[in-house]
Amino acid sequence: MAASKASAVDHDKKVAHELSKLLADSYTLYQKTHGYHWNVTGPTFSSLHALFMEQYTEMWNAIDDIAERIRALGELAPQSGSALGNLTSIKDGDPTFSSEEMLKDLKSGHETVIATLKSVVELSEEVGDVSSADLATQRLTAHEKHLWMIKATLS
Repeated sequence: MAASKASAVDHDKKVAHELSKLLADSYTLYQKTHGYHWNVTGPTFSSLHALFMEQYTEMWNAIDDIAERIRALGELAPQSGSALGNLTSIKDGDPTFSSEEMLKDLKSGHETVIATLKSVVELSEEVGDVSSADLATQRLTAHEKHLWMIKATLS
Protein backbone atom coordinates (compact mmCIF):
# COMPACT_ATOMS: atom_id res chain seq x y z
CA MET A 1 0.00 0.00 0.00
CA ALA A 2 2.81 2.44 0.84
CA ALA A 3 4.41 1.87 -2.58
CA SER A 4 1.20 2.70 -4.44
CA LYS A 5 0.72 5.80 -2.27
CA ALA A 6 4.25 6.92 -3.16
CA SER A 7 3.64 6.35 -6.87
CA ALA A 8 0.39 8.33 -6.66
CA VAL A 9 2.33 11.24 -5.13
CA ASP A 10 4.95 10.93 -7.89
CA HIS A 11 2.20 10.93 -10.50
CA ASP A 12 0.63 14.04 -8.96
CA LYS A 13 4.01 15.82 -8.97
CA LYS A 14 4.60 14.94 -12.64
CA VAL A 15 1.15 16.08 -13.71
CA ALA A 16 1.45 19.26 -11.60
CA HIS A 17 4.78 20.02 -13.30
CA GLU A 18 3.21 19.65 -16.76
CA LEU A 19 0.29 21.79 -15.63
CA SER A 20 2.79 24.40 -14.42
CA LYS A 21 4.25 24.54 -17.94
CA LEU A 22 0.71 24.89 -19.27
CA LEU A 23 0.01 27.68 -16.79
CA ALA A 24 3.17 29.50 -17.89
CA ASP A 25 2.39 29.09 -21.61
CA SER A 26 -1.23 30.12 -21.06
CA TYR A 27 -0.32 33.17 -18.99
CA THR A 28 2.30 34.31 -21.50
CA LEU A 29 -0.11 33.86 -24.42
CA TYR A 30 -2.80 35.72 -22.45
CA GLN A 31 -0.39 38.65 -21.87
CA LYS A 32 0.68 38.68 -25.51
CA THR A 33 -2.92 38.65 -26.74
CA HIS A 34 -3.89 41.44 -24.32
CA GLY A 35 -0.89 43.51 -25.43
CA TYR A 36 -1.78 43.05 -29.08
CA HIS A 37 -5.34 44.12 -28.24
CA TRP A 38 -3.91 47.40 -26.95
CA ASN A 39 -1.41 47.94 -29.76
CA VAL A 40 -3.02 46.68 -32.97
CA THR A 41 -3.42 49.31 -35.70
CA GLY A 42 -4.52 49.51 -39.30
CA PRO A 43 -7.65 48.94 -41.35
CA THR A 44 -8.56 45.77 -39.43
CA PHE A 45 -8.16 47.44 -36.04
CA SER A 46 -11.78 47.16 -34.93
CA SER A 47 -12.24 43.47 -35.76
CA LEU A 48 -8.84 42.44 -34.38
CA HIS A 49 -9.27 44.56 -31.25
CA ALA A 50 -12.55 42.69 -30.59
CA LEU A 51 -11.12 39.25 -31.50
CA PHE A 52 -8.12 39.70 -29.23
CA MET A 53 -10.36 40.87 -26.37
CA GLU A 54 -12.62 37.84 -26.75
CA GLN A 55 -9.61 35.51 -26.70
CA TYR A 56 -7.67 37.10 -23.84
CA THR A 57 -10.81 37.24 -21.71
CA GLU A 58 -11.46 33.53 -22.25
CA MET A 59 -7.82 32.68 -21.46
CA TRP A 60 -7.80 34.88 -18.35
CA ASN A 61 -10.77 32.99 -16.93
CA ALA A 62 -9.09 29.63 -17.59
CA ILE A 63 -5.74 30.47 -15.99
CA ASP A 64 -7.25 30.28 -12.52
CA ASP A 65 -8.63 26.77 -13.20
CA ILE A 66 -5.17 25.56 -14.21
CA ALA A 67 -3.52 27.03 -11.09
CA GLU A 68 -6.22 25.58 -8.85
CA ARG A 69 -5.73 22.12 -10.38
CA ILE A 70 -2.01 22.36 -9.56
CA ARG A 71 -2.94 23.18 -5.96
CA ALA A 72 -5.46 20.31 -5.85
CA LEU A 73 -2.57 18.00 -6.74
CA GLY A 74 -0.72 19.27 -3.66
CA GLU A 75 1.84 21.46 -5.41
CA LEU A 76 2.37 25.22 -5.43
CA ALA A 77 1.39 27.06 -8.60
CA PRO A 78 4.16 29.22 -10.05
CA GLN A 79 3.27 32.86 -9.55
CA SER A 80 6.23 35.12 -10.22
CA GLY A 81 7.19 36.47 -13.60
CA SER A 82 10.55 34.73 -13.41
CA ALA A 83 9.01 31.38 -12.43
CA LEU A 84 6.52 31.58 -15.28
CA GLY A 85 9.23 32.84 -17.64
CA ASN A 86 11.43 29.84 -16.83
CA LEU A 87 8.61 27.42 -17.62
CA THR A 88 7.11 28.91 -20.77
CA SER A 89 8.01 28.05 -24.36
CA ILE A 90 6.39 31.24 -25.68
CA LYS A 91 8.31 34.44 -26.30
CA ASP A 92 6.96 37.87 -25.39
CA GLY A 93 5.00 39.78 -28.00
CA ASP A 94 6.30 42.77 -29.92
CA PRO A 95 4.02 45.84 -29.86
CA THR A 96 5.63 47.16 -33.07
CA PHE A 97 4.36 44.19 -35.12
CA SER A 98 1.92 44.80 -37.95
CA SER A 99 -1.53 43.31 -37.47
CA GLU A 100 -0.58 40.38 -39.74
CA GLU A 101 2.62 39.74 -37.75
CA MET A 102 0.57 39.82 -34.53
CA LEU A 103 -1.83 37.23 -35.93
CA LYS A 104 1.04 34.99 -37.07
CA ASP A 105 2.68 35.33 -33.64
CA LEU A 106 -0.57 34.41 -31.88
CA LYS A 107 -1.04 31.48 -34.27
CA SER A 108 2.36 30.17 -33.21
CA GLY A 109 1.53 30.74 -29.54
CA HIS A 110 -1.70 28.76 -29.75
CA GLU A 111 0.12 25.95 -31.56
CA THR A 112 2.61 25.84 -28.68
CA VAL A 113 -0.15 25.77 -26.05
CA ILE A 114 -1.93 23.02 -27.99
CA ALA A 115 1.25 20.91 -27.98
CA THR A 116 1.64 21.49 -24.23
CA LEU A 117 -2.00 20.55 -23.66
CA LYS A 118 -1.60 17.32 -25.61
CA SER A 119 1.33 16.41 -23.34
CA VAL A 120 -0.81 17.11 -20.26
CA VAL A 121 -3.66 14.98 -21.61
CA GLU A 122 -1.31 12.11 -22.48
CA LEU A 123 0.44 12.08 -19.09
CA SER A 124 -2.80 12.56 -17.15
CA GLU A 125 -4.47 9.66 -18.94
CA GLU A 126 -1.37 7.50 -18.51
CA VAL A 127 -1.41 7.95 -14.71
CA GLY A 128 -5.20 7.85 -14.38
CA ASP A 129 -5.71 11.53 -13.46
CA VAL A 130 -9.13 12.00 -15.03
CA SER A 131 -9.63 15.51 -13.64
CA SER A 132 -6.42 16.91 -15.10
CA ALA A 133 -7.10 15.15 -18.41
CA ASP A 134 -10.59 16.66 -18.49
CA LEU A 135 -9.30 20.17 -17.73
CA ALA A 136 -6.63 19.86 -20.42
CA THR A 137 -9.11 18.49 -22.96
CA GLN A 138 -11.45 21.44 -22.36
CA ARG A 139 -8.56 23.86 -22.76
CA LEU A 140 -7.45 22.05 -25.91
CA THR A 141 -10.89 22.62 -27.44
CA ALA A 142 -10.74 26.34 -26.54
CA HIS A 143 -7.25 26.85 -28.00
CA GLU A 144 -8.12 24.93 -31.16
CA LYS A 145 -11.06 27.32 -31.62
CA HIS A 146 -8.85 30.36 -31.01
CA LEU A 147 -6.35 28.99 -33.54
CA TRP A 148 -9.11 28.41 -36.09
CA MET A 149 -10.31 32.02 -35.69
CA ILE A 150 -6.79 33.34 -36.18
CA LYS A 151 -6.13 31.12 -39.20
CA ALA A 152 -9.44 32.16 -40.77
CA THR A 153 -8.53 35.80 -40.22
CA LEU A 154 -5.12 35.29 -41.84
CA SER A 155 -6.59 33.57 -44.93
